[in-house]
Amino acid sequence: MEKTKTAPGKAPDRLAVLEKIKEFEAEGAFDRDPEVDPPWKPLNPDKIDFLKKNPFNKLKSHIATFLGWRYFEGTLKKKQWILQRVTGLENLAGFKGGAMVTCNHFNRVDNYAVHLALRRHFGHYRLHKIVREGNYCFPGLVGFLLRNGDTIPIGEGFKIMSKATSAIGTLLSRGKKILIFPEQAMWWNYRRPRPLKKGAFLFAAKFLAPVIPCFITLSDNSMVGTDGFPVQEYTVHILPLIYPESGLTVSENCERMRARNAELWEACYRGIYE
Repeated sequence: MEKTKTAPGKAPDRLAVLEKIKEFEAEGAFDRDPEVDPPWKPLNPDKIDFLKKNPFNKLKSHIATFLGWRYFEGTLKKKQWILQRVTGLENLAGFKGGAMVTCNHFNRVDNYAVHLALRRHFGHYRLHKIVREGNYCFPGLVGFLLRNGDTIPIGEGFKIMSKATSAIGTLLSRGKKILIFPEQAMWWNYRRPRPLKKGAFLFAAKFLAPVIPCFITLSDNSMVGTDGFPVQEYTVHILPLIYPESGLTVSENCERMRARNAELWEACYRGIYE
């Protein structure tokens, strides 16, 4: 007799994360991280090659980019998640140049989903990502990718932020796209937009670069993943670009662009889920 296939039980670590998210949501602590990260030490900015000028670091960057693509392509082929569709490509019509890219943060693969979506307009290009110190210090293969795969670490110290800001300005002047998650913490499979930190918009205002706001909506597939939860189907929404206005101060532009990004995300959320 053929055995009936049963769905696996729900992974305890995911259940624990969901409980933490409920707790933080009730407290209004939307920037707290429900995931348990390994311990890390503050970075020494003098030892970081932000622009990969060193030939060996440049080589490691190419290797990390290749390995990263292979890893994320593997998750897609294994149907650990599904890229259902991309909307809003018309918002990129005629646009060239550097930009800050924002997206809601709910999974380790969401950066890859955004990269795939933007490549449909920009073609083959490398998306730079801003990561926080703790993620930059991850051990193993993940840590190697985070340290070398077109990433820019940021932290709370003045020196590291000064060097990171300078690198971001250089990359924007070269026409690069830089992804940042303005919600800060990753909330696993969380669907609502959360309050936005000002970092992405401060960089955009300071260097007079536009923001490409992206918002990913999720839907349950009939398949159940190894974690016991439904596989998620992603729709990447590319929303209208937000440009800094001439005549405003950096601070004023930062706040205006942040408010507009929040408004666009909220409208997208309500249009899909409500």
